[in-house]
Amino acid sequence: MYLIGYDLGTSSLKASLIEAATGKVIASTFSPATEMPISAPKPGWAEQNPEMWWDNLVIATKIVMAGSKVKKEDIKAIGISYQMHGLVLVDQHQNLLRPAILWCDSRAVPYGEQAFEQIGEKKCLTHLLNSPGNFTASKLKWVKENEKELYKKIHKIMLPGDYLGMKLTGKISTTITGLSEGILWDFKEQKLADLVLENYGLSKNLFPEALPVFTVHGKLSSEAAETLGLNKGTLISYKAGDVPNSAFSLNVLEPGEVAATAGTAGIVYGISEKPLFDDKSRVNTFAHVNHTTSHARHGVLLCTNGTGILNSYMRNTLLASSKLSYQEMDKLASEIKVGSEGLRIFPFGNGAERSLENKDLGFSMHGLRFNTHKVPHILRATQEGIVFFLNHGINIIKDMGLEVRTVKAGKANMFLSPIFKEAFANLTGAELKLYNTDGAQGCARGAGVGAGIYKNTKEAFIGLEAIETISPDTTKAKEYKEIYDDWYKILNKLL
Repeated sequence: MYLIGYDLGTSSLKASLIEAATGKVIASTFSPATEMPISAPKPGWAEQNPEMWWDNLVIATKIVMAGSKVKKEDIKAIGISYQMHGLVLVDQHQNLLRPAILWCDSRAVPYGEQAFEQIGEKKCLTHLLNSPGNFTASKLKWVKENEKELYKKIHKIMLPGDYLGMKLTGKISTTITGLSEGILWDFKEQKLADLVLENYGLSKNLFPEALPVFTVHGKLSSEAAETLGLNKGTLISYKAGDVPNSAFSLNVLEPGEVAATAGTAGIVYGISEKPLFDDKSRVNTFAHVNHTTSHARHGVLLCTNGTGILNSYMRNTLLASSKLSYQEMDKLASEIKVGSEGLRIFPFGNGAERSLENKDLGFSMHGLRFNTHKVPHILRATQEGIVFFLNHGINIIKDMGLEVRTVKAGKANMFLSPIFKEAFANLTGAELKLYNTDGAQGCARGAGVGAGIYKNTKEAFIGLEAIETISPDTTKAKEYKEIYDDWYKILNKLL
């Protein structure tokens, strides 16, 4: 018995096939080999053609099936994970009306800001746990105001994962989690957010039925089955946004547990029983994958833009002529003592930072001494600066009342660096557990839960074990705290 997980990102779609009984990955691939293009018809816009997502899902499925030698009738369930906050529009015949407006598209910012003011900040934060901001609801408002004839043709709006679900089953549905990430769910009233719909003048008829994340969203249609080379009637039984799904893939489901990623950007995502919000909207809160009206589980999401992209910039731009690998960079950085002899780096070169109240400070170095600091100092200060910024974000969610006892992450990207791991554990004070897993594996496991193949989520994580654990060291923690305090003083001056 086998399960397939599809993880749709902005640059590619990954497919993983796992054996249900053991959790073992049988085959995995991603498509395309190069990144999917993003169209920017105007500055600040970001669009993709959803048909491209489906085409790459088909390619990835055929590669996985050919490589695994698994019989199609042995595939029992399919799970979907997707890039969050996008907007997909179809007519009554399920034909696309326009390219998808992506999460990183900023055209709807003025509409979100206006709604925040008109509805009222307090009401938005207590009911929606967020500002309407540049999320899916605001993107739909932009279409309503700027593409009026097209807007009249809309039958249903969808998130990217809902579109893939439609292509697989012929049916359109969404989830409470999905509605919450679009700022379309009222947590206080436990229903579609009337206060947003009324402000934006949106009809409830545009929104699909909201199903639980773990349930049967439909069965593989004859047409899709033939295209994919899978069995008609295979269950599609899990659907979640990429950040909640990434947390689920690490078995982060209960209060006190936190998931982290440190790729191009850095994500910290903690679970709370209470509906928490930040008065300054520096973080966002959504319904987690296991949230129900009777069993509340909220995901508090903090995103920092300047993470792995800074380390990559150091390697590919400043040190391009040296052709150093990331491992060689880590080795050079390890020759320098904690604190980089007073050099402080602020990794804010990838646009405005939400956790800094949307200020765009740009990258900066402080305390550089020409006769003291060499390349290894800069490399160490880079990693320390990234960890300091993540810790700044973690302190925000701690101040909101979120517990941070254990942080789980995939052993990838910045979490491959010994310096980064040590600094992270000692500064945050959390036990850091690293796993060999990813989003595609997570939604395959989720599909097993939704299809009833696993009795519960605990059973779904058979075979998932931490491959490395880093615990805080009291002495080192004190040392890092002193250096962080110095870094934080400079940050306040910059702000």
